[in-house]
Amino acid sequence: MRKWLFVVAISCVALIAAPSAAAAAVKRIASINMCTDQLLLVLADPDQIVGLGPYARDRHLSWLAEQARHYPRLSGEAEDLLMLAPNIILAGRYGKRATREILRAKKLKVEEFDTPRSVDDVKAQIARVGGLVGHPDRADAVIAELDRAMTRARRAASRHPARVLALSRRGWVTGGDSLLSSLLQTAGLSNAATDLGYAYGGFASLETIVAARPDLLLLAEDQPAAEDQGKALLLHPSIQRAYPPNRRIVIPEPLTICGGAMFAVALDRLVEAIERIDPARRTPDASVSQ
Repeated sequence: MRKWLFVVAISCVALIAAPSAAAAAVKRIASINMCTDQLLLVLADPDQIVGLGPYARDRHLSWLAEQARHYPRLSGEAEDLLMLAPNIILAGRYGKRATREILRAKKLKVEEFDTPRSVDDVKAQIARVGGLVGHPDRADAVIAELDRAMTRARRAASRHPARVLALSRRGWVTGGDSLLSSLLQTAGLSNAATDLGYAYGGFASLETIVAARPDLLLLAEDQPAAEDQGKALLLHPSIQRAYPPNRRIVIPEPLTICGGAMFAVALDRLVEAIERIDPARRTPDASVSQ
């Protein structure tokens, strides 16, 4: 919660800070990508943002969904952007290519962003957007807080080395080449999926998940509802018994889909779980001895 207050504080700075000379030259910026939406909300002045993408207000995807409600919702298509004619448009590299081509053909400046897959990617995107909006100082502050969160996570992991299994619907376990995997690596934690032979992720059977016995099970939801068979696996009695609440960490997907300022929040949630690791390890030993 403390780190979430930091994100809010950074946003408040954006609301009250006097625009720099660089920002004054770039007044109107639009985003049609969910990740750049959230970077704009933290780094730009409110009057610089002319609109955000179609998923900016989706609380299941965007960590800053409530803040996004204060800005126009864009369709993600070229038409509304052509009418707004912003100075810069932030877009995802894997979004609709035809839209970006139309915008460029009309001489609008489009800045493309890849999907971040590492903490270094996250930092680079924060710095890049900070430069585009004319507030590199704000980007530096967010990156500095992320560095401090990384230090806290590594310190905790050095005291309590832990194996973590990141598990989602249908038994998918997260391997490498993902932001979530980079989160574990940054903290100095061992990814149990690699030990199980899922170096790049994959679907593991219920038996494999239970037998893995990692120190912590990482989930996106505290109490997932059994909406379908995919989620029902997470509520299977075998998993519930093997991984009780004191052996779980909950990091909502919006914290790790995009990175950004909220990545520090995800790291601190890891720290909280790591600090519980010793009681968690004693639990199964005690049950066996009885």
